[in-house]
Amino acid sequence: MVQQLLKFVSIDQAMPDKRAAEDRRHDFDEIYARFSPEAATSQASRCSQCGIPYCQVHCPLNNNIPDWLMLTAEGRLEEAYELSSATNTFPEICGRICPQDRLCEGNCVIEKGFNSVTIGSVEKYITDTAHERGWVKPPAPKRELGLSVGIIGAGPGGLAAADMLRRKGFSVHVYDRYDRVGGLMVYGIPNFKLDKAIVGRRHDLLEAGGIKFHLNFEIGRDASLAELRERHDAILIATGVYQQRKIQAPGITLGNIVQALDFLTASNRRGFGDNVAEDSPDAAGKHVVVIGGGDTAMDCVRTAIRQGAASVKCLYRRDRKNMPGSQREVQHAEEEGVEFVWMAAPSGFDGDGDVRSVLAHRVHLGVADATGRQTPQMVEGSQFTLQADLVILALGFDPENVPTLFGAPDLVVSRWGTIRVDHRSFMTSLDGVFAAGDIVRGASLVVWAIRDGRDAAESIARYLAAKVPALGAVA
Repeated sequence: MVQQLLKFVSIDQAMPDKRAAEDRRHDFDEIYARFSPEAATSQASRCSQCGIPYCQVHCPLNNNIPDWLMLTAEGRLEEAYELSSATNTFPEICGRICPQDRLCEGNCVIEKGFNSVTIGSVEKYITDTAHERGWVKPPAPKRELGLSVGIIGAGPGGLAAADMLRRKGFSVHVYDRYDRVGGLMVYGIPNFKLDKAIVGRRHDLLEAGGIKFHLNFEIGRDASLAELRERHDAILIATGVYQQRKIQAPGITLGNIVQALDFLTASNRRGFGDNVAEDSPDAAGKHVVVIGGGDTAMDCVRTAIRQGAASVKCLYRRDRKNMPGSQREVQHAEEEGVEFVWMAAPSGFDGDGDVRSVLAHRVHLGVADATGRQTPQMVEGSQFTLQADLVILALGFDPENVPTLFGAPDLVVSRWGTIRVDHRSFMTSLDGVFAAGDIVRGASLVVWAIRDGRDAAESIARYLAAKVPALGAVA
């Protein structure tokens, strides 16, 4: 039934049905069901169709959210999908893993007493339905342009650029050192947030559209950047950032102190049925302490719960309101039995061979730094100990030394190690070599990588059109 709009005064906010915490603790299935058609229509009708859509303003992709909510409320679902996918290459993925509480939904102008529109769940419903009904098609260019682009990295940024460039008629080759397409969406994000079949479905569509994937292919080992430049008319570097941050503290070399990505990758590989080394980290039966407060830390604590940990604690040096991760994820973790130790930081680790405890101290938040965030400072005499058989460091990611890895010493990087680009064109210091995503902006959200990949694709098309005037306006 078609709903009228502005129904937020008469229809309460509702999320899709959520599985009980006790049930979801024991498997890696997604925790939310899908909206029924009636629920999606009803929830979309709550949109106020405001004059200044802050949901759209605060979406990195500037998705035209009010319009596709209106179309959903009116029962025009195929049009809603067309509008949603016009600005977002992977709306079904963003609907699942975007921190909507910090972005679109968190900036909904509906008075907070009525609660925001459940934008992410409607977005997920629209695109899942579109896939089922065959509305989602492989990229199909109107003509082949006879020029090729090589993309290094099959994560969200690289895939978004590949899709855009293929639609314009370029031959697109994607190179990735992993054995599956998706990057951190496959190996860094657990299934209970993003079912891997969702990523695999997109991979199949891109491949059906003529995009060539070269997996288990490492730049610097299987080919240098210079060799790739010889093969292609333009290159996009979209590798992401994978160098995991470490801490220096007494006992840091003890066994069973592991990095977050190693822990998550091993868990995801087990989910795929891959052979995993016997000494790969596993939380079963262990007292687990995760250090960090971002979304990766939340993925780790919730994975540890599902692996059957004896206890799971998250140690974070700030308070809840200053946590960088999604507040919705914190709530899910608490429901599942994770204990948060706020305003505390590690000072060392104790054990005999393997770690047995984390030595920690309390902190208070001092004067704000240049970013506006208060700086944590140790409280004297506040030391305490947490039992731990497994410690997971979820402290964020830095870029690897790309010029050295790629055998490209002329590739200029910033003082942080990210690749330096002209931010209008995404061009690096090397002609015809572009870069986008986390390798330029630093570790960030999947939605920002998609935005950067799409923008870089437009810039590459303009660059190639300028070099080969016969192409005409392909951008």
